[in-house]
Amino acid sequence: MGKVTLQSIADEVGVSRMTVSNAFSRPEKLSADLRERILAVADELGYVGPDPAARALARGRTGTVGLLITGRLSEQASDPVATEFLVAVADALSDHGLALTLITAGVGGETVPARDVPMDGALVYVCEPDSTDLAWLRRRDLPLVTVDQEALPGRPSINVDDRAGARAAAQHVIDLGHRRVGLLNLHPVQEDSPESTPVDAPWNPPASERDAGWRAALSAAGIEPAVELAAFRPVTAAYDAARRLLERPDRPTALLCFSDVYAAQALRAAESLGLRVPEDVSVVGFDDSSLATAVHPCLTTVSQPVSDKGRLAVAALLESMGSSAGDPVRTVLPTSLVVRDSTAPPPSDS
Repeated sequence: MGKVTLQSIADEVGVSRMTVSNAFSRPEKLSADLRERILAVADELGYVGPDPAARALARGRTGTVGLLITGRLSEQASDPVATEFLVAVADALSDHGLALTLITAGVGGETVPARDVPMDGALVYVCEPDSTDLAWLRRRDLPLVTVDQEALPGRPSINVDDRAGARAAAQHVIDLGHRRVGLLNLHPVQEDSPESTPVDAPWNPPASERDAGWRAALSAAGIEPAVELAAFRPVTAAYDAARRLLERPDRPTALLCFSDVYAAQALRAAESLGLRVPEDVSVVGFDDSSLATAVHPCLTTVSQPVSDKGRLAVAALLESMGSSAGDPVRTVLPTSLVVRDSTAPPPSDS
């Protein structure tokens, strides 16, 4: 038997090719009985449905949205915040009948997903501004929404008020009476030059904003923090950096950490040195992820609305993809301090 086509089905049912096409793509144009008869014949003949590429070409839409991420999916999946964001994005797209295509920045090969994969628009999630993949998406003139980074000209953006959240965290330990404070922040290590990034200028936009927020509160209180930066992977990097802070002669009595993941490693480092949390050292995280209440003691942390961030990013992209898209909106979501068991006043002898 030759290839089954729409015309094959039309000839078998005794209707036009367009009527058969409507049965698959515009069912509301047919009666329920006629559509059911057409689909039954299609099934008998082994028809698998309209060619997706041809269908996309005819509609001018692929039904797919890209998500540009930095790093491998395994790294994203091991981070509770990134996982929550990915799930929120996928669910929001699914609610609108759209599929999600993950695009990993910096992957070499003949196929460059940002250049070659069909998509109707893309979300850009914490991706370096000079990324070749981002450049390809912009060159294709696709609708784009940035998340957790500086907005692109003329494009919507969704960010979190990292600076205000970090400032509140720093003010919390100041109000508890801490004067020796350590900052455990993200270090975006370059493979060919591990020490290329200045100590006080991590590239990651949320890390930079959190650093600025911590320092604003600490500076106002006359406190010069001790600083250690750690690469996101391996996880032991944050542990080692926390140990370096806690082994200093002027050991900090409070640590402000880039994330709950970093804070959990700080708890491990403190325990390895025989220090009690919060009696000897207070630890503050950021994100209020599931990890914050899974560790002991439960973390004082800064809460950010991760799922809302994903849903709003999708909503902004859908609006950009619409025919009546308005001016790009730059949304900044609020953060809030959540005080739990990992913070207390400093030891009396500090």
